[in-house]
Amino acid sequence: MTGMAPVTARAMRGLALAQIRYVTPVRPGDADGPTAEVYRQVEREFGVLAPPVVLHSPAPELMTGAWLMLREALIAPGVVDRAVREAVAAGVSAANSCPYCVSVHGATLRGLAGDQAARPIVGGRLTEVADERLREAAHWATTASLRPRDGEAPHTPFTAREAPEYVGVAVLFHYLNRVVNTFLEDAPMPASTPRAGLGMVQRVLSAMIRGASRRIGAAGDSLALLPWEPVPADLHWAQASPHIAQAFARAAGAVDRAARQVVAPSVRDLLDRELRVWDGAPRGLGRGWLDALLATLPPADRRAGRLALLVAFASYQIDADVIEDYRGDRPDDAGLVVLASWAALSAARRVGDWTAGAPAANGGPGGTG
Repeated sequence: MTGMAPVTARAMRGLALAQIRYVTPVRPGDADGPTAEVYRQVEREFGVLAPPVVLHSPAPELMTGAWLMLREALIAPGVVDRAVREAVAAGVSAANSCPYCVSVHGATLRGLAGDQAARPIVGGRLTEVADERLREAAHWATTASLRPRDGEAPHTPFTAREAPEYVGVAVLFHYLNRVVNTFLEDAPMPASTPRAGLGMVQRVLSAMIRGASRRIGAAGDSLALLPWEPVPADLHWAQASPHIAQAFARAAGAVDRAARQVVAPSVRDLLDRELRVWDGAPRGLGRGWLDALLATLPPADRRAGRLALLVAFASYQIDADVIEDYRGDRPDDAGLVVLASWAALSAARRVGDWTAGAPAANGGPGGTG
């Protein structure tokens, strides 16, 4: 069913599960209903049971949303070449300090476009990339996360028809980078595995992902996994592609519904306010910037507020202490996944809102009401 030999499939599933920290994912043998269907689609069309999707499995509807965004923006047939989309993925991941995603999508790009393109893109040496389309895509991906100054038109290397795929991949990876930095190791292998084996793992992953390209169905095939949603104003960039617009709208709807049940209104309001004034720049190496913001929250909401702010603005700073502190209030895996997913998608939607140009008038990402 997956196109993989049984031994390889079992090995890759075990590798996927072993990389996930802080939550217990649903094992493939225990998956049923929508979770089993998502696992089946991921293995068939992405090539492996992708840990950035599987880590959401304690909250199945959110995992489904993550798969819809990944499939429809990066994998499904479209007007933008897959190598260009992978260059955007690698560029955003490098800008967000997400070594896991840089490793996986740099390896995929290497398999599609060659080492001469992939190595300088993941290394930030874009002037060395000979292919103009890949170079411009990667340059845009690494710089577009900063909000344009008033009156400044953002440089966009894509046409209006291509915009949903470029911006969709960028928003997807602004989301995935944040949840990956939270829940996965720095490389696509267990922490106990010697890093000398990373090159071999990258080659195997790249080959399996490329091999899966022959099994990808039509654009929009995954949408039936979640109900229809109206497209929020801040997803205006996706309107030219109905399947991408619905993938992101349905994922956003799932996240918002879950967040209303898990995230306190004070935390939702705080992140919304901070995102509205955020310019996309990092908050700094330390955590001192958190203190004044957390002081505005009721004491009972500060643990959740700390994790939400770190996921949105400095996911690379999250460690076991931050996670355990949050669990003092809510120990279940599903609540942790919901909070992280909501904060990550809120930040990613904010970046997407300004990346494509025209800002949304309302319906911004931070609020869930």
